[in-house]
Amino acid sequence: MNSSTATVTIIYLKSLTRKINQRKMKKIIYAFAITAILWSCKTASSITTATSAKEPIQVAINLTDIKEDKVMVTVKAPSIKTDEITYHIPKTVPGTYSEDNYGRFIDDLKAYDAKGNLLQVNKTDTNSWSISKAKTVDKITYLVNDSFDVEKGSGFGQDDVFSPAGSNIDAGKNVMLNTHCFVGYFTNFMSTPYQVAISHPMEIWGATSMTDIDSSDTNDVFVTSRYAELVENPIMYSKPDHTSFTVDGMEINISVYSPSGKITAESITPEMKTMMTAQKNFLGKINSTKKYSVLLYLSTMADGDAKGFGALEHPTATTVVLPEVMPKEELVKSMKDVVSHEFFHIVTPLSIHSKEIQYFDYNMPKMSKHLWMYEGVTEYFANLFQINQGLITEDEFYTRISEKVERAETMNDSMSFTTMSANVLTQPYKDQYVNVYQKGALIGMCLDIIIREKSNGERGVLDLMQKLSDEYGVSKPFNDDELFAKIIALTYPEVGTFLNTYVSGTTPIPYENYFAKVGLSVSTIKSPSNVFLKGQKPYITVNPQTKEIVVIPNIELNDFYTSLGLKGGDVIVSINDKGYNLDNIYEMIGASQNWKENDAIVVKIKRDDTPQTIKGTVKLPYEEKQVLKATDDSKTQLKEAWLKS
Repeated sequence: MNSSTATVTIIYLKSLTRKINQRKMKKIIYAFAITAILWSCKTASSITTATSAKEPIQVAINLTDIKEDKVMVTVKAPSIKTDEITYHIPKTVPGTYSEDNYGRFIDDLKAYDAKGNLLQVNKTDTNSWSISKAKTVDKITYLVNDSFDVEKGSGFGQDDVFSPAGSNIDAGKNVMLNTHCFVGYFTNFMSTPYQVAISHPMEIWGATSMTDIDSSDTNDVFVTSRYAELVENPIMYSKPDHTSFTVDGMEINISVYSPSGKITAESITPEMKTMMTAQKNFLGKINSTKKYSVLLYLSTMADGDAKGFGALEHPTATTVVLPEVMPKEELVKSMKDVVSHEFFHIVTPLSIHSKEIQYFDYNMPKMSKHLWMYEGVTEYFANLFQINQGLITEDEFYTRISEKVERAETMNDSMSFTTMSANVLTQPYKDQYVNVYQKGALIGMCLDIIIREKSNGERGVLDLMQKLSDEYGVSKPFNDDELFAKIIALTYPEVGTFLNTYVSGTTPIPYENYFAKVGLSVSTIKSPSNVFLKGQKPYITVNPQTKEIVVIPNIELNDFYTSLGLKGGDVIVSINDKGYNLDNIYEMIGASQNWKENDAIVVKIKRDDTPQTIKGTVKLPYEEKQVLKATDDSKTQLKEAWLKS
């Protein structure tokens, strides 16, 4: 990205950025504002490492005396029996599927003995500090910088940290305190309890699923059984704006930070309550979480603010980052899509996960083979429950499935999904990660249909997840190589054939065969597409300095642009006498959904700084689109069991 323009990057992750249907936009593409829309899901980790230490590691985080956007952290060391000890800040955290090196945000780490004498500290890599005379260590101190300050809006998983996994430090206003950004661990003390005390101004309040055991209005104290539990509990400090409701015994808290106050927790709670009630009804007896927090941070998208939009899952919380400029209605729709997926992670990997997750190594991670289940089945449930609970129509559900097939076919369809999963941190597998939300969800769908067919509609993939949850649960991981055999034992040989052929194997899935089992067939139609993007490729960008909307140079433009004589580099000033820039770009995108073929249109532009007015008619671009239709009435009973049981 150069200094004058920020090319819009649109990455389809999960269902946030659904493609455009024939006549109207199902979900506005939230990425025309110097941003890459990214979405990642936080998985549960429950590391236990052998250690004889019993006393808690005490951590003090000072939010009352923030200087130059840096927070002081003091860590009281446990009793150390070795001559040397290493303190680590995570390189990666589970669910981000990238090596983010959070240690790069740590400055001036010092170690002291009980008399206040400095001990020798050597930084051995970006995320690790070796401390000499470790038996005498009393405490360490360091400063934490926030990641939002340096986000460019590109290169997530490279230069930029994905915002929901990052940190914000804005004194007296907001601190997004993802705990892995602020607190590390000593070698061999992963299972030691942690006690974290956070001092903060009275005007800001910490939203979290943890319980504050200190009654003070300016000091919070949280205790966790081990480091992994601490990492799984983000805290968002801001002016109190929160709501709470209970669904089937689960307490759900919604907290919002909106810099302008445009969005409040109360304004989004009704939709969230409806959705999460439906999810709980869908899950039935799977109910292992008693408290769940949704922490929503709304970004101004200005320099120094978050630019990586989406969500990050934890077992009892979701951190969500979205642009504040989004229209409220579309923001609520996005929240529903985001949180519906994240919430289903209480099934997997919270209740069903491998040893790679249970004993996650934050600095030398080994990845599990089963992203098809952790992310794919979760994404499938996030769509299935909506048709199951009557929140969407059958046609809407079929559209979502068709879009996933279409997107999956743009990926490497012959790459083994288990191989990709186990190697997702490295290329060429890393670039295929997004497919967990497309093909991964379709794997879940195919398994569901197979199980429904073999059980005469009585059971499906949710039943399988319930049985696996009963077999394993939060504290008992499975062996990666043994999961398929366990699934086959709980289901049918045909499930094993599918897993070995299409999941661990390299054969592309013949989706039409599975659709036919429930009476669906695939047809192709020509459909009007969005004038501002084709697939994942936008036709416009934004100048971050002037906020002007610019037609991207040196690309092949669609019929809308060529028919009007628009060229790359043209600045779009107004359309039909309404001015547009970054601040109201979503209004422009929304208005375009109502344009009809041959409608009169007037576009005012600047070309080489010279104003021009272009008058003409709308020529819409068209693309071939696959659609699913129910065509075999003899399969209606099985189809109804699949969608409604």
